[in-house]
Amino acid sequence: MKTFEELGVSPEIRKAIEEMGYVSPMPVQEEVIPYLLGNGNDVVALAQTGTGKTAAFGLPLIQKIDVTRREPQALILCPTRELCLQIAGDLTDYSKYITDLKILPVYGGSSIESQIRSLKKGVQIIVATPGRLIDLMERNVAKLETIKDVVMDEADEMLNMGFTDSINAILEHVPQDRNTLMFSATMSPEISKIAKTYLHDAKEITIGVKNESTKNVHHVAYIVHAKDKYLALKRVVDFYPQIYGIIFCRTRKETQEIADKLIQDGYDADSLHGELSQAQRDLVMQKFRQRHLQLLVATDVAARGLDVNDLTHVINYGLPEDTESYTHRSGRTGRAGKTGVSIAIMNLREKGKMREIERIINKKFEVKPLPTGQEICEQQLVKVIDEIEKVKVNEEEIEAFLPSIYRKFEWLSKEDLIKRVVSMEFNRFLDYYKNAPEIEQPSTSEKGKKEKKDRKERKDRERSRKAEKGYTRMFLNLGKTDGFYANQIIDLINHTLKNERIQIGRIDLMQNFSFIEVIEPQAPILLKALNKVTLKNGRKVVLEVAEENSGNSDKSGKKRERSGKSGKRASSARSSHKDSEPAASHKMKKDDWKQFFQHNDVDFEDEWEKPSKRRRKK
Repeated sequence: MKTFEELGVSPEIRKAIEEMGYVSPMPVQEEVIPYLLGNGNDVVALAQTGTGKTAAFGLPLIQKIDVTRREPQALILCPTRELCLQIAGDLTDYSKYITDLKILPVYGGSSIESQIRSLKKGVQIIVATPGRLIDLMERNVAKLETIKDVVMDEADEMLNMGFTDSINAILEHVPQDRNTLMFSATMSPEISKIAKTYLHDAKEITIGVKNESTKNVHHVAYIVHAKDKYLALKRVVDFYPQIYGIIFCRTRKETQEIADKLIQDGYDADSLHGELSQAQRDLVMQKFRQRHLQLLVATDVAARGLDVNDLTHVINYGLPEDTESYTHRSGRTGRAGKTGVSIAIMNLREKGKMREIERIINKKFEVKPLPTGQEICEQQLVKVIDEIEKVKVNEEEIEAFLPSIYRKFEWLSKEDLIKRVVSMEFNRFLDYYKNAPEIEQPSTSEKGKKEKKDRKERKDRERSRKAEKGYTRMFLNLGKTDGFYANQIIDLINHTLKNERIQIGRIDLMQNFSFIEVIEPQAPILLKALNKVTLKNGRKVVLEVAEENSGNSDKSGKKRERSGKSGKRASSARSSHKDSEPAASHKMKKDDWKQFFQHNDVDFEDEWEKPSKRRRKK
């Protein structure tokens, strides 16, 4: 392993980083520093956050600055205000012993006038978010003609946030004979496109494996029903008493709701999302960095560029829509050689997404049962004991109070005193988990699946597919995809039977079909009328009896006609059965089958994995 001196880092910078605790270069620093110290060396570096990349580009940039020239010589672009300030702060620390070096963070949400004044005084390194830098360029204050080195940190995040046009506009104003370094956690097509356009013969450096999650992160999954996700979250948090982590949610609303619930339940938590003002964001982040908060509940967008040291856990309150988001989330823990845990609280429908993530990160999730109340209480008890052991006693200050304390406790034995001290903190968990509701965990075993299917079949006769008394349930081949909602279905019936007042009951809308209930005497009238209708787009309307009150159903979930009914109607229903499944008039897609299976209480994920004969026929 090389030293910073062998990499060519100057004595002034080495002195500063040694005081910061830097001993030997990390892999990304070994690769990037010597290369970036040269000229005309463009780099695309694929590395997760927390791998030491700020020092990898920061040290050579500082070393190459000519402090006698008060003009911009290096530009660092990053996606968020938080990351902008953090990079500027790190560079300031690295350059502690370099006089006359001016570093300016440029970002939105702060006074543009003060940034203009600083630029006019002269700076050598600009650390900027793209939006604010464009504003300053348009005001002819930020001039980039003298830039020699450009760094794009978390380039994939900038593209995801819609900064592509801004980046293009900025790079067009930077001289062609520059060094360009692009850092990204993943190599997406967009990153490749920018690299080909603006980088020249770029060297690609990969730290670890492309798109791979941090090696020091352990991935755990808890599979629960959707209704139990919050209770499961509480159990997970309680099981790790020393947790210091981020809980990721998909939406702003969910983020605020979960944070509010945690606060109400006594947890040190707060939210971070796009609806907060910049002052609110700063306050939340200050509390979190100072560890006045244990849990930060955040959206992916709000947490972009957020860099906090020593996170023990990342909790996914449901898996994100794309794999790259999961990679970014999990990469926030397990940094700088430390271990971390990335937890997913998910439902059975997300198993396919979990397998896709496993394939991309080249790691397996450990699917675990939720901690029991007893296991949680044991963990909390250990925490209380550890805290008592670590309490610092100020002998001189407490000495005067000890006689009265001893007198107060003299009637208690040592054992009783210990029990009472421990119980002060511990009783809350004992009381809660003594009466805590059981959380049923979905079974992924074959036996469990069969039991689940059996339960659903038993419920089939009692569920909403059974028409109200006096009504006939009917299948209509029009749904939301066709632009048909309740009002449109009623309008279709009224338009078709202008002289009849049809009494409609319940309407169940699906994506590609619907069920409607019609009062029994009028069912034949509606059948006869609607089956003659062709829509303006040429689509033929198909209506048929979906249910009789007998409760005997075929595999499609629709009730068979009784032989006692008229031969014509029964024949019509049987002959059109092959067209009665959802979206029969167009090619079946996965979402269509999902709607159909869910309506019939069949486990969609299981059914979809099977080589379905029905799908092959379609």
